Amino acid sequence: MIETMLTRYSIKNDNDYRQALREIMQEIALAGLYRGNFFKKAAFYGGTALRIFYKLDRFSEDLDFSLLKSDPDFSLTPYFNAIEKEFRALGINISVTSKVKKTKTKTAIESAFLKSTSSIHILELQGTDLQQWKISKPLKIKFEVDTDPPQGFSTEEKLLLHPFSFYVKCYQTSDLFAGKLHALLYRSWKNRVKGRDWYDFEWYIRKGYPVNPHHFLERAHQSGELLDKKSLVLDELQGLLVERIKTINFKQAKDDVLPFIKNNQVLELWSQEYFKDLVMQLAASD
Repeated sequence: MIETMLTRYSIKNDNDYRQALREIMQEIALAGLYRGNFFKKAAFYGGTALRIFYKLDRFSEDLDFSLLKSDPDFSLTPYFNAIEKEFRALGINISVTSKVKKTKTKTAIESAFLKSTSSIHILELQGTDLQQWKISKPLKIKFEVDTDPPQGFSTEEKLLLHPFSFYVKCYQTSDLFAGKLHALLYRSWKNRVKGRDWYDFEWYIRKGYPVNPHHFLERAHQSGELLDKKSLVLDELQGLLVERIKTINFKQAKDDVLPFIKNNQVLELWSQEYFKDLVMQLAASD
């Protein structure tokens, strides 16, 4: 089964192999969550949702979910067994553990890590010639579940064919885009620039996806931003993005996204002026 899933990828080096295996593990984990009825309570969103269901052309590391309604007592722990069982059915041993929070401050994010054991590292990819790719350290996938989600979003059922056919409840693209813009404007990465977020922004614009300003504003209010605003028009959102772009070091942004993409040439135009022009292409959903 794993070898069949690997044939979907063009693997030319160890990093390609690692990224392909990570994505396969993500899909198997989604299958386990499906069997555990997780998607009756939650929806899939974030970069990996874009990658798997909306064909974003970059790899993504984490699995991000949002409860459909607030539940401060929610725990991922009851779903661990379903995830582990799905991997065992394919002959892969993994462990899923809760993340130990380093702060006493209560957050709305419930986290866990799925870590592979050595059995997944010695899989062989059979092509024209037998090839063996190496992984220097175990693969690790982070789960995050927002247990107190901002409202104003819609979901849709998306079909995944591997490791078997099943449906995953996902955010619609306009609400995914709203979450991405909120991350671009208000998520702090200290001295880092998360170029993957800017890559995704460019992808949304190129695909012509509109953003849901209402859901963006719900997210902003929840994080303590734009509290004086009861509504937000497109011009205001564009203005916020232009001001943010003025602060971005796009050399650092390129360095961040390079390990996750195949074609480095797509970054040649990246600059403050280029992204300001992209912002002017932004459209709002009805």
